[in-house]
Amino acid sequence: MLSSLFSPFQNKGGDEWVGSVATAAIAALFKTTESLNAKVRANPVSKILQGSLDGFDLVGRGLEMRNGLRVARMDLRVQAVAIDLSSLMGGKIKLRQPTSGTMSVVLTEKDLSRSFNTPFIVEKLQMLTFEGQPLNFRNTGVELQDGGILLLYSQISVGKESEPLDIRLQTKITLEEDRRILFSDSIIEGSERSQAVAQAILGHINSLMDLDKFKLDGVALRMHRCDIRRGQLTFDGSAKIRHFPGMGG
Repeated sequence: MLSSLFSPFQNKGGDEWVGSVATAAIAALFKTTESLNAKVRANPVSKILQGSLDGFDLVGRGLEMRNGLRVARMDLRVQAVAIDLSSLMGGKIKLRQPTSGTMSVVLTEKDLSRSFNTPFIVEKLQMLTFEGQPLNFRNTGVELQDGGILLLYSQISVGKESEPLDIRLQTKITLEEDRRILFSDSIIEGSERSQAVAQAILGHINSLMDLDKFKLDGVALRMHRCDIRRGQLTFDGSAKIRHFPGMGG
């Protein structure tokens, strides 16, 4: 067993080997990735043989999740990590104790527009109702503007009404208690009925956008900062990690 653990270090540095295994294991969690790289920090490198890391940095680009949602960039910097070295031999990262880290996630307006039209989000939106009638969304899009402004537009049919309403609203994104993402200071355009539907949608969305309701397997997320600049939305936050998604047990 000991010789098998040492063997990966013979042709490649131990930190590089652990980094390549971590990269492959995390890449398997996504449907597609444009680029993904985990860089291990261990000084001296021999600490890895005891399963001890000073931490690791994960940088990903063009990450598409299995539900169709896409992230333009994700940076994760994890602090001191104690890993089960034998689990790496099976291509998994198993923590021997919880750890924490900081993260930054970048979404483009193209990513957000695409996400709003994925079956995953469309099905959730169609669970919303207005005057007791289901809502049908189509051609939903997002624009991100300087000054922290998000512009959301969509065509929405109420129940069996054949004529869709053009919904267009301008809003800001704020954070509450580091876990709730809220649309605030909203300006809604359109007819009186369009405005009423949009206002109802905002209420539904604000009640749903609690990170604790979107629990990621083994990970607790908190968002500390949100920044919107033309074409891009950035969240900066922290993560407490009991185990990596899909690698518990």
